[in-house]
Amino acid sequence: MHILVTGGAGFIGGHLAESFVEAAHDVTTVDILEPFYDLGLKEHNIDVARQRATETDGSYEFIEGSTTNKELVDEIVEDIDIIYHQAAQAGVRASVENPTKVTEYNVNGSQTILEAARKHDVTRVVNASSSSVYGKPEYLPYDESHPNEPVSPYGASKLAVEHYMRVYNEVYGLPTVSLRYFTVYGPRMRPNMAISNFVSRCMRGKSPEVYGDGTQTRDFTYIADIVDANHSLLTDDSADGETMNIGSSDNIDITTLAEVVRDEIDPTLNIEYTEARDGDAEHTHADISKATELIGYEPSREIREGVGEFIEWYEDNREWYEPLVVSS
Repeated sequence: MHILVTGGAGFIGGHLAESFVEAAHDVTTVDILEPFYDLGLKEHNIDVARQRATETDGSYEFIEGSTTNKELVDEIVEDIDIIYHQAAQAGVRASVENPTKVTEYNVNGSQTILEAARKHDVTRVVNASSSSVYGKPEYLPYDESHPNEPVSPYGASKLAVEHYMRVYNEVYGLPTVSLRYFTVYGPRMRPNMAISNFVSRCMRGKSPEVYGDGTQTRDFTYIADIVDANHSLLTDDSADGETMNIGSSDNIDITTLAEVVRDEIDPTLNIEYTEARDGDAEHTHADISKATELIGYEPSREIREGVGEFIEWYEDNREWYEPLVVSS
């Protein structure tokens, strides 16, 4: 099977591309290499997937370019069987500062992908959405029927893309699925996320720094679970036209998360607090029953176990990973 992963040099896209190559698929990735964080991390993701291609029967090709480039996208998609659309301008806080850029990349780029997929009869488009579409909770955990009132341009853009996916399925018959990711973490995660930030600071003898008062809660999802959910959609059409939560079904407040990391690395450190950031949701918590029913999704790790694994990975890869995280 020939798979396109957009945003394939990013954290999630990189893991997906690597895993599809390992499963002996032919993988093409496209990524604009936006320097939202140190490009060394994206270059490492590309190198890992290329190396996997030398060890398996799969193949890997990286193309530098934007999903907003209609001619490029049309040329790439012509020979593609299934698209995993991960490309987006990430960052809730960055979207508050530059909403126009988020609209251009996330909304316009996604519509370009959908048009090419429709034209070339792609088997399925799997869209990476976000828990940011929910906004302020009326109840928790969020199920897919919860009202969508995003509190950031990033969340608004992700919700708009979900609607485009639904419309292309209903109007044009293009099989589409949107997966609402809940805060993904794990090896090679991008910097300035809470877990990578806490671990990096503690490893260097600095107190973990919490934005706001630390009472915010998050549902953190381990990267391997995201990969498994996406793999299930390679051949399973039971979720076509649907939107599903992909989370851990558990959540934790940020102060407790900082304490878990701190206690694993250096219990003598204090927790420090700084100003809250605009656009951040107060709470996230996923009801995953729909994904469990439709694609058999079950999370494999609760947060403490996953954090412990990430810390071990960090220690083993500190030589190359830490400089890129700290410099970003």
